[in-house]
Amino acid sequence: MPSHKRLVVLLSLTTLLLFSSFTLTSTKKSSQNDNTANENDDEDLSFLEEPDEAATTAHHRADSNLPDPDGDDEDLELDEDDDNDYGDFSSYSPSHFEAEQPPWDVDDKDVVVLKERNFTTVIENNQYVMVEFYAPWCGHCQALAPEYAAAATELKNYGVVLAKIDATAEQEMAHEYDVQGFPSIFFFVDGEHKPYTGHRTKDGIVTWVKKKIGPGVYNISTADDAERILTSENKVVLAFLTTLVGSESEELAAASKLEDNVNFYQTVVPDVAKLFHNALLWYGKFVKAEIADFVAINKLALVTTFSKETAPLIFESKIKKQLLLFVTKKNSDKFFPIFGEAAKLFKGKLVFVHVDMDNEDAGKPVASFFGITGKGPKVLAYIGNNDGRKFLYDGEVTVDNTKAFGEDFLHDKLKPFLKSDPVPETNDGDVKIVVGDNFDDIVLDESKDVLLEVYAPWCGHCQALEPTYNKLAKHLRGIESIVIAKMDGSTNEHPKIKTDGFPTILFFPAGKKSSDPITVDVDRTVAAFYKFLRKHASIPFKLKKPTSTSKAGSGVKDEL
Repeated sequence: MPSHKRLVVLLSLTTLLLFSSFTLTSTKKSSQNDNTANENDDEDLSFLEEPDEAATTAHHRADSNLPDPDGDDEDLELDEDDDNDYGDFSSYSPSHFEAEQPPWDVDDKDVVVLKERNFTTVIENNQYVMVEFYAPWCGHCQALAPEYAAAATELKNYGVVLAKIDATAEQEMAHEYDVQGFPSIFFFVDGEHKPYTGHRTKDGIVTWVKKKIGPGVYNISTADDAERILTSENKVVLAFLTTLVGSESEELAAASKLEDNVNFYQTVVPDVAKLFHNALLWYGKFVKAEIADFVAINKLALVTTFSKETAPLIFESKIKKQLLLFVTKKNSDKFFPIFGEAAKLFKGKLVFVHVDMDNEDAGKPVASFFGITGKGPKVLAYIGNNDGRKFLYDGEVTVDNTKAFGEDFLHDKLKPFLKSDPVPETNDGDVKIVVGDNFDDIVLDESKDVLLEVYAPWCGHCQALEPTYNKLAKHLRGIESIVIAKMDGSTNEHPKIKTDGFPTILFFPAGKKSSDPITVDVDRTVAAFYKFLRKHASIPFKLKKPTSTSKAGSGVKDEL
């Protein structure tokens, strides 16, 4: 029994000693960490912000490309960074293909001009109001103007008001409705608004609005009605029913609400139905879901030529996987039929798109976006809105080869195609140049902590950042474990890079390249970037304050 007590006492003393040792060690480590943190906070970094002639010159050069800060747009900053409309193809819209045009002499007598003082009155006094937030200098707004005016004239007969408001003059209203670009269009019903998602054409606006305010399905009973529809609309849905009321008509109406850009009609007159003889017939189960699926799959042609008018139909299709044929106008006559024959084999599985590479408004921007060069023909597979991966076939375009490529695409057997500029012959600057083909060698080097700026040459914010970024690189060039790099995100791609705008600054810690990079969200100053790197770098380092600014760049690693 006494020995048992001694054992208990011995165990208790041992535990106490171990606990005391652990506490002392933890306290020591904590104290060391606190000291390091305090050292970072107390570190004199004023020398990092001292001006140098090269940076000042670059800054002036960058500022020459930026808007005048004293100009009219000073207070209306719609985006903190330049939007990257080309981050993935889902961001493409018809507006990207509207060329900048001078203002029209537009007859817009039926468009109500809104200002802050009458905005609420117009909305409250009308059940249906469409409002366009525009900027006078916006080419897309200018292109929309005649279409919008024509739609206003037609829709006023349906009790719908189309209005416009100059967002550069009425900035508070623009901020209230979170306007992020021009034109921004909203549709108000009894004071509640939602974004307009239809085509930016007169017919597109009229069809979309009628869908929102009407019954969804229109009755036709005469040959004159049918002829008018057939001559004025390029695609419609017609249901030949035994009665215009009841469950089948209700299912048709419900399906129509899912399609903003196709009008639905119904008739009980055989002679009227016969006039729609060039139609695809459907004999499925008459329920909303199946009707909507039938329309979604068949509203596109076997091969759709890409344009600002057809872009919404392509992107809004329930079929997200696309095959795009890039070909010059001269060669279209030869390869379009071949592509069409292959398309028949993938009906309901793939959307086939023809891209005219000679078309300045649509084809060339699309080819540039995908990184397609040369005269073609080339076939590109694209997964679409939520994925963004693409796959290139640049062999001989035949029906059999296109079929095999399409089958491999559907069965995930293809290797993604990524854009890349040529690898630089020399890369000895303070800021390393990264392209798609050398990304792994530089950014994913496990022995380096890498700071990467993803920029675009036309981006004003990127130009403003350049002297600061160059200065940071100059200060850190003597630290072997740190790489300061940049990549043109408009012409290079990598699976590790996903951007919502330019510039995007990412940090890839050494030894952790399999993880997602850290997004750098700090003030855009040399000192702020330096503190970020000190905090997050896997390999500790410390920059020695130079004896003079001309010696900036010398650095040593922390002694561990």
